[in-house]
Amino acid sequence: MRRLLLMGAAAGLALAACAPVPVRKPADQAALAAQAAREKQLAAIEGWTLEGHLAVSDGREGGSGSLTWTQDGDRYDFVLRAPITGKSFRLSGDAGGAMLEGVDGGPLRGADAEALMRKALGWEVPLRELRAWVLGLRAPGAPAELSFGEHDLPALLQQDGWAVDYRAWDLAHQPPLPQKIFASQPPYKVKLSIDSFRLGPACAGCGR
Repeated sequence: MRRLLLMGAAAGLALAACAPVPVRKPADQAALAAQAAREKQLAAIEGWTLEGHLAVSDGREGGSGSLTWTQDGDRYDFVLRAPITGKSFRLSGDAGGAMLEGVDGGPLRGADAEALMRKALGWEVPLRELRAWVLGLRAPGAPAELSFGEHDLPALLQQDGWAVDYRAWDLAHQPPLPQKIFASQPPYKVKLSIDSFRLGPACAGCGR
């Protein structure tokens, strides 16, 4: 299964390298106030679903595929479909534990979703923090440093040893939501390109 998910990774990460880097400016009072307002507004939304593409790399190998991620409070459903083959895996769970389906010898169960992905796929993906980062928010529990781009939206978020680079935003949403996110903690890289983002209660069967 891991080999199937490796297909297309190089192309996905090459696209990340070619994306333009937005102009960054240090945080000022106006930008921080705008960010605090966004965070307050989005903190009230417990459910959402995104569709997009994910690529990951550990500096030597990687994987990529189309992604459906449904979040409903602490409960999540994370489905990645490999290119060409159509094979997929599904990571689901809540604060009480996680289950990874679609891998050799699976399904696998454990208390920690990140540990399951690391064990089965060799991927280092900061899922707990990514839940906040995909909304353009600082994750709770750790200091964060921000720089901003156009419209006083985050351009770079540094937190927990990761650098989260926001390359594009969807301004049609209010508040705006990220469209392209590149997160790195050498040698690990995670690229997320979001095609659609629906805020609100998760629908029954989403991600299946």
